[in-house]
Amino acid sequence: MELVIIAVLLVVGLILLVAEVYLFPGISLAGICSTACLIFANVYAYLHLGGMACLVTFLITLVSCGGILLWVFRSKALERAALKEDIDSTVHNTAVDSIRPGDKGIAITRLALIGNAEINGHIVEVKSLDGFIDEKTPIVVQRVVESTVWVLPAKE
Repeated sequence: MELVIIAVLLVVGLILLVAEVYLFPGISLAGICSTACLIFANVYAYLHLGGMACLVTFLITLVSCGGILLWVFRSKALERAALKEDIDSTVHNTAVDSIRPGDKGIAITRLALIGNAEINGHIVEVKSLDGFIDEKTPIVVQRVVESTVWVLPAKE
């Protein structure tokens, strides 16, 4: 009877392991129950059949779990579920297009290297070339690279 209980626990644990990988990826109830069944099968074998039976059960558990995981990773089932599309679109910021080097503005937020500023009536994200710039400090645009605006504090 003990062998039947151990075998059932191992089979249930392995079925739940496959369900965890295929149906419920991540840490879910199936994975937790699978781990519990496999551990309990080994503990049950040790308590009722002795150390040698526990060792055999442990080796069967390792080989079967390893075999199932190897089978899962070699099969193409995970590739069918995987996302194959790449997102290559970008959001174009039209406010940055109107900003040129030499334009003046004012820092709306404290520029702790990055912050917001109002330049030419547009609120844009800017990067400071000269460390921290306090809010409401006049700034001057030094360069614009793609959608990044680099600024310095304005000299009075």
